[in-house]
Amino acid sequence: MFAVTQRLLLRPGWADDASQLHSAIAHEIVVNTLAQLPWPYTLDDARDFLALPRGGDDPVFVILDRTQGRPRLIGGAGIHNAPRTEEPEIGYWITPDCWGRGFATEAARAVVEIARHTLRLPRLSACHFIDNPASGHVLRKLGFKPTGRIEPRWCAARRRDVPSIQFALDLTGEGDAEGEPEMRLVENQTRLAA
Repeated sequence: MFAVTQRLLLRPGWADDASQLHSAIAHEIVVNTLAQLPWPYTLDDARDFLALPRGGDDPVFVILDRTQGRPRLIGGAGIHNAPRTEEPEIGYWITPDCWGRGFATEAARAVVEIARHTLRLPRLSACHFIDNPASGHVLRKLGFKPTGRIEPRWCAARRRDVPSIQFALDLTGEGDAEGEPEMRLVENQTRLAA
């Protein structure tokens, strides 16, 4: 599965991407925004990720900037099953020297369209760590709505649970109710006012 946007190419990662992937993601500031990656993130970690078995229709991509000469790997995006709920969840990251240029929004928008039109998913979930508001800004631009829940989410790099703000996007076209719900912290399946 591939996607081409105005500036980007989203494609499956290949074994020979390991060095570029490592260079793009091995920044503590990036890894700390992601749930499953260790810190430090090594070249072997990149190789192991790229060696994971995937089907031809798995929505997991590396992001390449194709605007200046030879395409350069600048990030990753995809859909995976969220912990606990197993609901399809979107995730994305961009290397720091490409922040602030709209690449995360452009790539994530392509993944949302794949979820809607190719995979025909009725809904996507998403979250971001509470100390990463830039990701929440991207989600809102894509039409995601806060669910009103803040839940602890394990961050392997930080080796602890970090509060994460939960979002959802209705892909059926029926839309969600207007307004944003009150935020709530959820711990051990108990709702507590934030």
